[in-house]
Amino acid sequence: MATKPPQSDPVQDAPQVAEPQHAAAGLPAIGHTLRVAQQQMGVRRTALTLLRVNQKDGFDCPGCAWPEPEHRHTAEFCENGAKAVAEEATLRRVTPEFFAAHPVADLATRSGYWLGQQGRLTHPMYLPEGGDHYEPVTWERAFDIVAEEIAALGSPDEAVFYTSGRTSNEAAFLYQLFARRLGTNNLPDCSNMCHESSGSALTETIGVGKGSVLLEDLYKADLIIVAGQNPGTNHPRMLTALEKAKAGGAKIISVNPLPEAGLERFKNPQTAQGMLKGAALTDLFLQIRIGGDQALFRLLNQLILDADGAVDEEFVREHTHGYEEFAAAAGDADWDGTLAATGLTREEIERALGMVLASKRTIVCWAMGLTQHKHSVPTIREIVNFLLLRGNIGRPGAGVCPVRGHSNVQGDRTMGIFERPAPAFLDALEREFGFAPPREHGYDVVQAIRALRDGAAKVFFAMGGNFVSASPDTDVTEAAMRRARLTVHVSTKLNRSHAVTGARALILPTLGRTERDLQGSGEQFVTVEDSMGMVHASRGRLDPASRHLLSEPAIVCRLARRVLGAQDPLPWEEFEKDYATVRDRIARVVPGFEDFNARVTGSAGRPGGGFALPHAPRDERRFPTATGKANFTAAPVEYPELPAGRLLLQTLRSHDQYNTTIYGLDDRYRGIRNGRRVVLVNPDDARALGAAEGSYVDLVSEWKDGVERRASGFRVVHYPTARGCAAAYYPETNVLVPLDATADTSNTPASKSVVVRLEQSAAD
Repeated sequence: MATKPPQSDPVQDAPQVAEPQHAAAGLPAIGHTLRVAQQQMGVRRTALTLLRVNQKDGFDCPGCAWPEPEHRHTAEFCENGAKAVAEEATLRRVTPEFFAAHPVADLATRSGYWLGQQGRLTHPMYLPEGGDHYEPVTWERAFDIVAEEIAALGSPDEAVFYTSGRTSNEAAFLYQLFARRLGTNNLPDCSNMCHESSGSALTETIGVGKGSVLLEDLYKADLIIVAGQNPGTNHPRMLTALEKAKAGGAKIISVNPLPEAGLERFKNPQTAQGMLKGAALTDLFLQIRIGGDQALFRLLNQLILDADGAVDEEFVREHTHGYEEFAAAAGDADWDGTLAATGLTREEIERALGMVLASKRTIVCWAMGLTQHKHSVPTIREIVNFLLLRGNIGRPGAGVCPVRGHSNVQGDRTMGIFERPAPAFLDALEREFGFAPPREHGYDVVQAIRALRDGAAKVFFAMGGNFVSASPDTDVTEAAMRRARLTVHVSTKLNRSHAVTGARALILPTLGRTERDLQGSGEQFVTVEDSMGMVHASRGRLDPASRHLLSEPAIVCRLARRVLGAQDPLPWEEFEKDYATVRDRIARVVPGFEDFNARVTGSAGRPGGGFALPHAPRDERRFPTATGKANFTAAPVEYPELPAGRLLLQTLRSHDQYNTTIYGLDDRYRGIRNGRRVVLVNPDDARALGAAEGSYVDLVSEWKDGVERRASGFRVVHYPTARGCAAAYYPETNVLVPLDATADTSNTPASKSVVVRLEQSAAD
């Protein structure tokens, strides 16, 4: 049977610490998966639900964006995907009675873990101005409240429309259409905080802001470099692909400040041998200093240039631009500077070079460890340089592979969720819908927080997500949200953003991926785009958690009609009634979606089909950049400077969380149990700083604005991090990340390179 939610927050002030593990998955993962699923769903519901995850006639996992293979396993999910499904399909409920018993001030004192464990939201809830409790409200009144506040604005640009990566293609397209019909491009999204740096770098260099590989390319690669990524926790099904690549002869280089169990050895729970022994994955581990990746790839590029016959001269001549300037900059790379920036040895780099030169087909994968630094965009550009030199874009088994986090974050961007839309997209909207969308750029996440802080934005509407916990500079973000006239969150579950409100607040409960979606024309399905540009259907089968829920498309359509008025000519009622009509419009607006409905349903006319979006560099070796070719770049090499007596902190996830959703209080692979307020410090650094194992410290960040940002009461864990580097979990450490400390060009918060000092905690 499913268990009841916790009544009180668990005590987390004494985390237990053991040795880190050196293998991922296996029997422990199966046991943990089943235990969590049973606690949330019960035995029968667990079986019915998990067997539909990522199946062609089932629903897309609401967790990560890793693609599914053509031939699916019966159990096509990972441990963390099962946790995500269990929390959505849970039998626990958050009813109006819950809100009556818990004032907002009480909710604000609770941990994210406790809030999330309470269960599914069942009713629209309203916090009136001056009120201390949320109270139930009808959908009609909720939409009236939003319309009242929007009508009172001096400009549509005083409203912000945020999107989480869980939102379907159909809902995202409708959402951006509504915002632009209203008259604003204020469409920040979670990509602003994660892979915006990837999109910025790739759009400039290869002309498409997405990865250039398909899942099959990993199986054809000679060399896969995994940089700044922990797939064992963040994208566990990627380990299966790496295992298959290894079996086919590929070598793997891991580049990361911390050793991660999943990249050491993978115990595939789908096979008996995998369960017993597992497969070693990494051939070479480069334990790089935080932020040293650009310097590493710059030196590798110089060494490739110096090696006889190593450059694909025909590819460079026919398909690239800017080679001479890049080659001159690469020639300035030096060993001493690179060793200082990376913390690596000459022998390690030379060994990596040997593997690079032996490979005819190379893929580079990366995630947040590369995208959340001041110099993230030039770092990713340097990776593109590295691949272009040997012709490793536009051939099978080679290319760029930014591994996206949330399940449809890439699809949302494709659908137009972007504060800086391309003119061609706006032109297509205008042709299709007969109105002139705004052309002035809107706010990204950081700019939206500033606007709320400064009173330039007054209404904040979130389609999913947990904005307050995901954003940097927690104290500044929360104060900014509290200045809003109205905050609105479309959600499936309770989170901290519901407790940090504007003068008025709404919680609008929505259907989850697992649930059946019945509209006027019958049962509906939605679509998503994975991290490799594959589009496919998702169709829930469970009964909704409450009869008071609306789907995300229905919420957008009803809101649009109420805000824009009966005179608005767009057929919002038709869109709500039949999502196929939305897909017909997408097909006429977004390139690559021609015959959308037919292609996503397949020959049987039922959800289960799918297709790959076109990608000119991959498919044709055509690069739609300003020069018409792939662009080499020549940015100066940067890396974080570390003052004496300080550490460079990266924020990261535990194994018991997905983004800001906390499933439990353990980080099994790193040996942490029953607590999250820990800081991982190299033992030599800890001794030099007088930070004993098990002592408690405050983390205090240092930045040029001189503001003290403090995260208190963290247990010191001596851990094999790179020297000078430390790590701690977010969102607890987001308070340390200055709002204005962002990546050049992309404006992504620099959450992976925060200079901190350790001070003895008052709790010690």
